[in-house]
Amino acid sequence: MPFKPGSSITPRTLTPVTGPPVALPDPGPGRLTHLQFRRFAGCPVCNLHLQSVVRRHAEIEAAGIREVVLFHSPADELAEHTAGLPFPVIADPAKHLYAEFGVEAAPRALLDPRVWLPVLRAVARSAYQAARRREHLPAATPNGGRLGLPADFLIASDGRVLAVTYGRHAYDQWSVDELLTLAGSAGMIPDSGKVAQPGDWE
Repeated sequence: MPFKPGSSITPRTLTPVTGPPVALPDPGPGRLTHLQFRRFAGCPVCNLHLQSVVRRHAEIEAAGIREVVLFHSPADELAEHTAGLPFPVIADPAKHLYAEFGVEAAPRALLDPRVWLPVLRAVARSAYQAARRREHLPAATPNGGRLGLPADFLIASDGRVLAVTYGRHAYDQWSVDELLTLAGSAGMIPDSGKVAQPGDWE
């Protein structure tokens, strides 16, 4: 895990699937960036989670947080799965940023028993939405494989990492409530050097 609270990222500009270039981190005073590393285009568990973010996006923005979401799929493949999302989506099919940020793939992404129920719920939801032509099913052999692990980073405007979690399975990510709790405590980095988790600053 190359990043921990107190680490700094290298500023850069990212090119979304649609929309204008995005500065990482958000340079606005007091602004935070929630950088999400997701899996492949059309990933059912990713879609299930991102819909919870969409529903509360106005609340997230009001807290001074900008969402930026990465997938390890090509931009043309992502485009049909991310239309209408209210935040920038970045394609990283070569996994350059995944490698830089230490975001990995492993069999436990799907073998961990804690992910089985979310996977069943997510697959059922995606199949229903696809049958109603509201979503597209993922590719049979997605770019980058199916064993990607998620990761979440909360980054200050000066590039400091305020909190980070590397997922232990495919549905191990911050909920919106956990994100807002972390953002409310921004700047209060624990002294232990461990990876900050929701609840560390409560």
